[in-house]
Amino acid sequence: MSLTPQTDQDTPPDRSGRHAGGGSRGGRGRGGGRRGRRALRWSATVLAVVILGTGGAGYLYYQHLNGNIEKGERSSGDSKAQKTAANAAGQTPLNILLIGSDSRNSDENVALGGSRDNRGNPPLGDVQMLIHLSADRKSAAVVSIPRDTRVDIPKCTDPETGKTYQATNKIINESLARGGAGCTLATWQNLTGVYIDHWMTIDFAGVVSMADAIGGVEVCVNQNVWDRGGSGLKMKAGTRKVEGEQALQWLRTRHAWGSDLLRARAQHMYMNSMIRTLKDQNVFTDTGRLMGLAEAATKSLTVSEEIGTVKKLYDLGMQLKTVPTNRLTMTTMPNVQDPQDANHVVPAGADAEKVWAMLRDDVPFDANGTDSDKKAKTEEKASKDPAAADDKIAVQVQNGTRTSTEGPVSGRARAIAQELVGKGFAQAVADPSAAISVDKTVVRYPSADLEGDAQRVAKSLGIPTSSVKRTTDVSGVTLVVGADWRTGTAYPKQSAPKAGDIPDNADAINGSDSSPCMDVYAPYRW
Repeated sequence: MSLTPQTDQDTPPDRSGRHAGGGSRGGRGRGGGRRGRRALRWSATVLAVVILGTGGAGYLYYQHLNGNIEKGERSSGDSKAQKTAANAAGQTPLNILLIGSDSRNSDENVALGGSRDNRGNPPLGDVQMLIHLSADRKSAAVVSIPRDTRVDIPKCTDPETGKTYQATNKIINESLARGGAGCTLATWQNLTGVYIDHWMTIDFAGVVSMADAIGGVEVCVNQNVWDRGGSGLKMKAGTRKVEGEQALQWLRTRHAWGSDLLRARAQHMYMNSMIRTLKDQNVFTDTGRLMGLAEAATKSLTVSEEIGTVKKLYDLGMQLKTVPTNRLTMTTMPNVQDPQDANHVVPAGADAEKVWAMLRDDVPFDANGTDSDKKAKTEEKASKDPAAADDKIAVQVQNGTRTSTEGPVSGRARAIAQELVGKGFAQAVADPSAAISVDKTVVRYPSADLEGDAQRVAKSLGIPTSSVKRTTDVSGVTLVVGADWRTGTAYPKQSAPKAGDIPDNADAINGSDSSPCMDVYAPYRW
């Protein structure tokens, strides 16, 4: 299988002037069938979670379904992310990574359009979404990362083969082939700083029948659309119900919208509409329909081993079920064209970091909660371990200012080490190693007896206590100067993100909003 992005020369340019099938929007020269499969996998992933969480078919049937579920290791890569601190009620957020694998290793997947030539190749993770369920279980957010986003993929070991893959800098969908879903999880954690509790992967076998079982989902276009030469979608302007083959066409459509990112928006609209439909229907009180949906869903799922039973998935889904649609927000990671390759994208600096910060700090993506819901969910707690005298605290300072779009700031570790020495930390030294990439400045320590020392270092520089993390990846107190502190010796004041304050380029859509309509690119109107 070729991993080199290609541009479809017969596709319309997007608003930036690049062709819809390529450019920075992740288009690649694959057949329409493959594009359809990615869309179906995306739908199936969220649908499977909803199905398993809303059903009530009975414990015995769940026992039968257990045998359908495949399991794998939660993390197979090098990652330093830490769990978000509990709120005042002792609750923590729940993060689930959903991956649509590009597998062609079954007759069913090949029959649905997969290339026989690629059968047996390691699958790619072409659809990747993080579901964030708030600590109080009152709101949820979904963040998608475009498949052609260039990121740092950490060192990973495939749990099935034992093969080790060295760290690399490539597009994120390749992470699945470099150690399985656990490597993709580690990649996400390093990129976002968000601890991910579980992963789920799904292929698309059986998804068409599941989509049919819903009975149709409403979508909307502002003009008559006919995606000639693409998905074949043809429908009149306005709100229409799509199901079966037409639902597949909607999910596949790219040319008629103008870009891959706009296709993602159409898919988000479909997913929100699907969830509203499922909540409105009584499908989950109809045992026959539920059994068929659950059978197809569990046969398609592979999950991280700690949630590898239907009972655990059911309990997980019941937590998701409690979120009202107006507290669900679907977004795409803010991104910009990759300066190294126009076919790829990279995170959009401060805007992407803001999204990650909201996830880390458990700030709702919507503003529809009560005032108490919108308050900060975490409290900074001082360590019970007393700090040593400043001049007795050994501190190593690392330069973590390199980003995907900017090179490292030369001399940052040395400058901050000198600032610490000036504040009385006589044993502060700069790490001479090459610069690394860390979005947010962090103070790391390896054991409980050094927690007080680490907090003391952070306090002296104005770094919040929430950025002090325990990890066995360091041997002593280690300050990593991140991309959020590229200049100056005083840590920049960070304004706490507020509920609903999502960057405009995250393209947020609220789950209860049925008004969005897709504009049709002019050549595909009729």
